[in-house]
Amino acid sequence: MNTLKDTKIGETVRVKTLMGEGRIKRRIMDMGITKGVEIYVRKVAPLGDPMEVTVRGYELSLRKAEAENIVVE
Repeated sequence: MNTLKDTKIGETVRVKTLMGEGRIKRRIMDMGITKGVEIYVRKVAPLGDPMEVTVRGYELSLRKAEAENIVVE
């Protein structure tokens, strides 16, 4: 099971499913990350947190804790 947290810079992945409960899952979905959407990893900060991704044509910063709740393929 690969998560967005494990994705390398420059890779494009597709969201398989979202984990997490309640507020965490709702926050991720409010950012436009839903099942089937493609995510391109643009940059990762030197210590790995946060990471910058492109989703639905806009840039978004995600924390490691959020990225590990996004299962990708």
